[in-house]
Amino acid sequence: MTIGFQSAAGLIGAYLLGSFPSGLLVVRLTRGRDVRRWYSGRTGGTNVMRVAGIWAGLATAALDVLKAFLAVRFARWISGGSAWLEVFAGALVIIGHNYSLFLVEREDGRLKFQGGAGGAAAFGATVGIWVPAGPIILLLAVLILFGIGYASLATMSVPLLAGLVFAVRAAAGLDSWVYVYYGVLAELIVVLALLPNIKRLIAGEERLIGWRAKRKARAAENDEQGSEEADTG
Repeated sequence: MTIGFQSAAGLIGAYLLGSFPSGLLVVRLTRGRDVRRWYSGRTGGTNVMRVAGIWAGLATAALDVLKAFLAVRFARWISGGSAWLEVFAGALVIIGHNYSLFLVEREDGRLKFQGGAGGAAAFGATVGIWVPAGPIILLLAVLILFGIGYASLATMSVPLLAGLVFAVRAAAGLDSWVYVYYGVLAELIVVLALLPNIKRLIAGEERLIGWRAKRKARAAENDEQGSEEADTG
């Protein structure tokens, strides 16, 4: 087996693993629905949670993390530890997740690739590169999610945090600077998938979650009651 064939196998394997439609299968098995026809239409854990509940969403996220972890570890094993191959495998598993080979539809005469936004896949690939990064990034991403209230910002924070973790390790001489490029590539891929969300964030129309959403709903109710009192006063 030549090095070229090994590298190609690692990269193709990463894309195919990423393409595995975890969310679609989980929702079909638990609710008998096509998750692509609901809410954002994405197949990631956040949309699955909206369609089929919290446990289905968590199961989807876990499967997406696992497939990305396996993609990077497969690339590491087949290449004998090439950092660059791990970086590109990590990027390709996210691309596969966001633009799945198994979720292609024809729309207006063109092929449309569907999938998720890439947060869980980016996290899984990060853990595949360096396992201890997992708890650090998970804690910070959860704080961002529930502190700010936007799932899209939490998703975009994952590869950014990964890049920062790898940069700190590289600066300390503990690992290669090559892994920082994974954070950069992963961030670009995730941001591209979330461009509609970014536009809604700028317009102030992005969906909030958790206590932020409840607070906004209460504020809207109070404003409505105030308007009614003013109209009848």
